[in-house]
Amino acid sequence: MPKLQGFEFWSRTLGGARHVVAPMVDQSELAWRLLSRRHGAQLCYTPMLHAQVFVRDANYRKENLYCEVCPEDRPLIVQFCANDPEVFVQAALLAQDYCDAIDLNLGCPQMIAKRGVQARGQPWLRARRFSSESEGLLVGPRLPGSHGVRCPGAPPAGHYGAFLQEEWDLLQRMILLAHEKLSVPVTCKIRVFPEIDKTVKYAQMLEKAGCQLLTVHGRTKEQKGPLSGTASWEHIKAVRKAVAIPVFANGNIQCLRDVERCIQDTGVQGVMSAEGNLHNPALFEGRSPAVWELAEEYLDIVRQHPCPLSYVRAHLFKLWHHTLQVHQELREELAKVKTLEGVTAVNQELKLRCQEDISRQKEGEKPSGGLPFFHWICQPYFRPGPREGSKENGGARSKRALEEEEGGTDVLSKNKQKKQLRNPHKTFDPSLKPKYAKCDQCGNPKGNRCVFNLCRGCCKKRAFREAADCPGNLPLLNIEG
Repeated sequence: MPKLQGFEFWSRTLGGARHVVAPMVDQSELAWRLLSRRHGAQLCYTPMLHAQVFVRDANYRKENLYCEVCPEDRPLIVQFCANDPEVFVQAALLAQDYCDAIDLNLGCPQMIAKRGVQARGQPWLRARRFSSESEGLLVGPRLPGSHGVRCPGAPPAGHYGAFLQEEWDLLQRMILLAHEKLSVPVTCKIRVFPEIDKTVKYAQMLEKAGCQLLTVHGRTKEQKGPLSGTASWEHIKAVRKAVAIPVFANGNIQCLRDVERCIQDTGVQGVMSAEGNLHNPALFEGRSPAVWELAEEYLDIVRQHPCPLSYVRAHLFKLWHHTLQVHQELREELAKVKTLEGVTAVNQELKLRCQEDISRQKEGEKPSGGLPFFHWICQPYFRPGPREGSKENGGARSKRALEEEEGGTDVLSKNKQKKQLRNPHKTFDPSLKPKYAKCDQCGNPKGNRCVFNLCRGCCKKRAFREAADCPGNLPLLNIEG
C-alpha cells in the first residue's frame, strides 16, 4: 500500500484528529495517553526519544516503545530528537512498525537540548561528559559503541530540538532521507522565529523536504519557563496559509473554548495541548471534573500499564496543584512515598480533605486565590511571570532564600544535610567560605604564584602562545631548554 501523504494521511490514518496530546518527556507515557484518550484526545505523541540511544540500546527501545502492544493507543506518533540524518532514519526504521508516523522534534527549547544530554528518567544518559568540543569530539555522554568522533558536516553534538532552527541544510537532508526511506510519514514540531516571514519560509522548507504534517508552537525558543508569555497565533495562521499540508497549533490552550477559538482564528486542522492536558486530562471533553475522579482513574490504568513511580508522582503533583497550595503538609507526603500504594494513600487523603472542605463550604462562597473554580476541581494553572514567581503562595519565599536567612541545619536541603552527616564540620554559610583571587580571563581561581594572574588552564594557553614561562606553573610548562 502506498504511503499516504499530507491531508490524506491526516484524514485517513489520523482520523482527522483535532484534539492532540503533546509529546512530554516523562509525562506522555502509555498510561497517561490512555487516560487522555478516554477523555477526548484523538491523537497522542510519545515522549521525546533520543534517536542515537534508541538505535544503540535495546533496553531503551523496550522500555519506551516495545514494552507492550496496546491497540487502544492508536493513532500514535513517535517523536525523536536527532541531529544526524542517518541516525534519525535508523531510529525511525526501528520504530515505524509501532506507530503511525515519526516526528522530528525541532521545538524543545530547554538547555538540555542545547547540551545534548537527555532528560530525567534516563539516568545513564546523565553520564559524565568526556571530552571538549574544541577537540572535535562529541560533547555529552558516550553511547555504547560510540567512538566519540563527530561526522563531517554535522552540527555541534549538543544541538537538538529548537537549537537546530538555523541548520536548514541539515534539516532538509534529515527530512528528505526519512521521507524516502520510511514506510510511514515524517512530521515536524517547530517553534517560531520572532519574524513571521522567516517562520513561513522555515515551514515551507520543511514541507518541500517531505514533512507531511507540521505542529507549530507559537513561541520562540527564548520563551520558556517564567518568560513563556503568550503564544503568537498570528505566526501559526501565517504558516497555515502558506503550506499545503495539515497544521496543528500549540500554545495558549487551557480549555475546550481555547481549542475552538484557535481553530477558528488560525484555520489549523488540530490543536495540541501539553500543560493544559496535564492539569485537566478532560480538557478536550469540555469538562472540569473533581481532581480525585481523574487521579483515581489514572492510578487504575497505571496498575494495568506500569510506569516509573516518578512519572506517577509528577502527574499527581500537576492534578492536585491547587489543592496542595491549601493542604501543604500533604505535598511533602506525596514527595516522600516510595510505592504506588503509598501514592494511592496520599491521593485518598487529599480526596478526604477536599470532601471535608466541601462539607464546610458556605452558600454563595467563591473560590479563593483568584481561581475560576474551587481547588478540588481540575482547572488551568497559569505560570507566574518573573516578578510574580516570588509572590506565589501568598508571598512565600523560596527554600533557598529561607536557608540563607536562617542558616540552620533544620532548613538545609536534604542534599546538604547528607553532606553534613558525612562531614560534621562542613558549613554552608557563604560568609565563611574561603575567598580566592580570580583569573583575569575566565573567573576561575587564579594560581597563587602565577605571574600573569591567570588560572592554570589560561596560563598554559598564554605561555604557549607567547613562548613565555610562568614560575608558578613551571613544572607544567617548562618551555625553556
